[in-house]
Amino acid sequence: MKKIVKTVAIGALLASTSAYAVGTAACAGCHGQYFEKAALGKSKIVKDMPLKDIVKALKGYKAGTYGGAMKQVMVNQVKDLKESDIEALSLLMKIEHGTQTEKATTHAAAAAVAAAGGSYIDLNADASDEMRIEQEDLGNRNTVSEKALGLRKTALGDESDTTGVKTDYDRPAPGQAKRFERAYKDAPPMIPHSVDGLLPITRENNQCLGCHLPEVAKSMGATPIPVTHFTNYRPLTAMNDGYVVKGGEVLGYDIQNTSDIKLAKAKKSDSLYQGRFNCTQCHAPQSKTKTDVANTFKPDFGDSTFKAHSNLADAMNEGVE
Repeated sequence: MKKIVKTVAIGALLASTSAYAVGTAACAGCHGQYFEKAALGKSKIVKDMPLKDIVKALKGYKAGTYGGAMKQVMVNQVKDLKESDIEALSLLMKIEHGTQTEKATTHAAAAAVAAAGGSYIDLNADASDEMRIEQEDLGNRNTVSEKALGLRKTALGDESDTTGVKTDYDRPAPGQAKRFERAYKDAPPMIPHSVDGLLPITRENNQCLGCHLPEVAKSMGATPIPVTHFTNYRPLTAMNDGYVVKGGEVLGYDIQNTSDIKLAKAKKSDSLYQGRFNCTQCHAPQSKTKTDVANTFKPDFGDSTFKAHSNLADAMNEGVE
């Protein structure tokens, strides 16, 4: 019987190549390469579910009629799948073929490493090491070699052995990674988890919202999107009889340029402000790479609690009447 299921599954998958290539890669980070993990520690073990229940669940997620804590995450994952895609993916999960991603097998080990020790990682620890700063300080040397002058640390006149530093963005799956300390007070938090299957972010497809929307973030163990991201701070801009009107004032007459508008009237909304839809414009994955030079910058948090979180709305309104 299992052989028959595999044969049927292969035929179905041939008709659904795009779903296989994209959908399963996105699944692996949370569910495991063989769907053997509880996604974010909350979902059912998919490989142990009957085929009909997997199909029913995926179709229910797409219709918005199924799901608990994982509902919003899965709605974003399956919303663009056709019914044939869902059936093909469900079959793939049951034949124990394994998802086609090189990084899927490393998530469990990476998560175990992340779970050891404290809750936050200091990104600047190695770069700000006092001994390293002293060793790299060229001002206290009588002579400086040409290798020490450049960032590549190789002879300036010979590039035969010069190679760039390889980036390594491999991280634990979402929900299993230690968070990073802020680089400075009120700095945007960096992304501590794998982004496999989550990029690119578009206005129509933003999978970050599945875990980080305020109404689901607590249950997912994620950092909630702050109120500032639901607020439009930009002045209302419109064309009126051939004139550009910003914040009710005519550009070039009432005001000379947009910098003359000191504070626009904030407009709050219940949905994410689309001027902030591109999360990775400020929040970026971090490569496990040694920095080219030491970092002498030392952030002044004032209060140690600001190493882990901040309230940008309060910071923006500080001193504003």
